[in-house]
Amino acid sequence: MAARVDLGDMQIEVIRKDIKNLHLSVLPPQGKVRIAAPLHMNLDTIRVFAISKLAWIRSQQRKMQAQEREAPREYLDRESHYVWGRRYLLERVEKDGAPSIELEHSKLVMQVRPGTDEAHCQAILEAWYREQIRAAVPELIAKWEPVMGVKVGRVFVQRMKTKWGSCNPASRAIRLNTDLARKPAQCLEYILVHEMTHLLEPTHNARFTALMALFLPQWEHLRKQLNQLPVRHEEWGY
Repeated sequence: MAARVDLGDMQIEVIRKDIKNLHLSVLPPQGKVRIAAPLHMNLDTIRVFAISKLAWIRSQQRKMQAQEREAPREYLDRESHYVWGRRYLLERVEKDGAPSIELEHSKLVMQVRPGTDEAHCQAILEAWYREQIRAAVPELIAKWEPVMGVKVGRVFVQRMKTKWGSCNPASRAIRLNTDLARKPAQCLEYILVHEMTHLLEPTHNARFTALMALFLPQWEHLRKQLNQLPVRHEEWGY
């Protein structure tokens, strides 16, 4: 069930869920604001909460609207693509056979069947990115589980429009954004540690911040680095 809180020119979507606490989100690309609220919490209480967070909301919106965005991808020769933060120039090879992607020096060689359209090229590249993350994650989990004293259940890698990752503490399941394979490898490690910390502290409270500082003292620098990098050009939906 959705409702709305209006604060001047700002419209805040309110979604009621079977939860105990309020959860505030500022969503890309333009900074749409959403609050998840307990089922029976009245709108006046939610409005007071939103007003108390107004400066933070405006700050997040400014950052999102200023963030650099890539040009639309056309999957043509010499188009730039990124793998683990490094720039590669696309070489498109059309031939019959299973699609494949290989890195050769400074080139990303994409083999596709003749006539493959942009949507299929995008799906092929995203599937390849997904496999890069799946290959990198087990070693990182093995590194951090004994340090943090937690045990990860399952890890899912998928295209995510509003988050770099998420964690379900009850099932110990972690979800990671496919686009992390385009960013520097240390950004993947930061997001994974962030989500694993939620196995110890589900919310972003002072304890969570203290745990992140203990496990990964440079986490704020890594977060800033990740959020300053160009993001994919896309029409985001909600």
